[in-house]
Amino acid sequence: MTDARKTIDVLLVEDDPGDVLMTREAFEDHKVTNRLSVVQDGVSAMQFLRKEGEYADAPTPDLILLDLNLPRMDGREVLAALKEDANLRAIPVVVLTTSEAEEDVVRSYSLHANAYVTKPVDFERFINVVRQVDEFFVEVVRLPGRNL
Repeated sequence: MTDARKTIDVLLVEDDPGDVLMTREAFEDHKVTNRLSVVQDGVSAMQFLRKEGEYADAPTPDLILLDLNLPRMDGREVLAALKEDANLRAIPVVVLTTSEAEEDVVRSYSLHANAYVTKPVDFERFINVVRQVDEFFVEVVRLPGRNL
């Protein structure tokens, strides 16, 4: 039986090196074959998405994992800018953050986030969350621009 999994490009927008490391490890531990690119602030995220400067050759991500609490331009501003851009708005965004504040949940969805996930502190749970996000966006849903 052939593995029907598709490889997708994932952009992780995260400034906490520990969370970046846990995400990388979660991808490796569960044999997630997606290509993971990482930027550490909102300004770099927008440059990456618009292929500006050092990101001129960056892949267009199929999925964005976005932290809300970022330096220079926070995740809410990134989400708003991305969903206002006709070239970027179709990219699914999963807000992956430590914030459990109801106002962040409501605001993220009002800015058209596709999902809101609170990051577990426990490594095993974190790995499970990343695996579930991966399975959902790779195996369950059809992403824009991807042929089945």
